[in-house]
Amino acid sequence: MSNSSSRYWQRNKRYLLILLILWFVVSYGFGILLAPLLDHIRVGGFKLGFWFAQQGSIYAFVAIIFVYVYLMNKLDKSYTEEDGA
Repeated sequence: MSNSSSRYWQRNKRYLLILLILWFVVSYGFGILLAPLLDHIRVGGFKLGFWFAQQGSIYAFVAIIFVYVYLMNKLDKSYTEEDGA
């Protein structure tokens, strides 16, 4: 594997790791571990901890997909220009 390919995949793996950690924090951390603390705040009449468990993790997942697409398009473009293709 060339040096350029290796750097590309290292950055790709870094993006994946960061985004998966973010998703874990939102879905498991906010929805389960921090739910009792967040339940003191209300959003649309619902407790925030409940909202994160039911809706927030889904919204976060969809947002993370869009962020990943944006980051990968940017990464692909930078490495395509670098290779001269």
